[in-house]
Amino acid sequence: MTSVAIAQRAKVPAERSQAGAAATFLAPATLAVLLMLVAPLLLLVRFSVNRFDATDMMIEMVTPENYLRFFSDPFYLSVLRTTLFVAVSSTALCLLLGLPMAYTLARMQSRWKSACMLAIVLPLFVGSTVRMVGWMILFARGGMIDSTLRMMTGHGFELMYTTTAVVAGVVSINLPFVVLTIQSSIETIDTRIEEAAQSLGAPPSRCFWRVVWPLALPGTAIAGILCFILAMNAYATPYLLGGPRFQMMAPLLYWEFATNNNWPFASALALILMGTTLLLTACSNFLIPKRYRA
Repeated sequence: MTSVAIAQRAKVPAERSQAGAAATFLAPATLAVLLMLVAPLLLLVRFSVNRFDATDMMIEMVTPENYLRFFSDPFYLSVLRTTLFVAVSSTALCLLLGLPMAYTLARMQSRWKSACMLAIVLPLFVGSTVRMVGWMILFARGGMIDSTLRMMTGHGFELMYTTTAVVAGVVSINLPFVVLTIQSSIETIDTRIEEAAQSLGAPPSRCFWRVVWPLALPGTAIAGILCFILAMNAYATPYLLGGPRFQMMAPLLYWEFATNNNWPFASALALILMGTTLLLTACSNFLIPKRYRA
């Protein structure tokens, strides 16, 4: 028997022992995930096929009437369309605003880089509800924007309870996450690659789109997916800035659960929202060329 064969035979028990140790360490986390994530989801699925009764609250049976109610009612379909519009619009704006900010921050060599990082991270220390109250003061009638326009033009402009206000609020919450995610992705790109492209005659714009952008595309996609998921599940922003007439899926879900006590329909809404988010997130992977997905 050669020394190579002996070494290979000795390597197999060591790999098995490492796999056993890894399984032992992963077992508590796997059990926690099963108990805290999978079990509530299975319970949610079971609730969603029950029937709601005003007297008995919930009647256990297997019926698709909650899903049929959602997809046959134009009101609920319009709520889903509004949620998708806000999520897609806010994601596009976050990427449009966050990409140049992230690139500038990643390539900054100044001593003020730490201060800029702090300025981006600082809003995360304030709760989203508190920030939305600030946006309400800014957008309301008699607020800063309305008062400034009345002084300049004589006509006010109230943004409260509009789709624009909701999109602006969602962008203000998600933008730091997008900037930090893309910035960390761009920082992993060697600056000598850009220098090589510029030495070959590529202008800065061409260098960015042909060199930096393809390499940063996976990180940008992750930032966009993160922003889209947060926007789809936004609750405080549409509730405070949109008002009672502006309906999105998360506030509607809470209304059905807490006010109407319709747990079966609220469970169906939660599963539809989660399924739509997961489906669109999975479909977005096909927008990235295969050579950039790694």
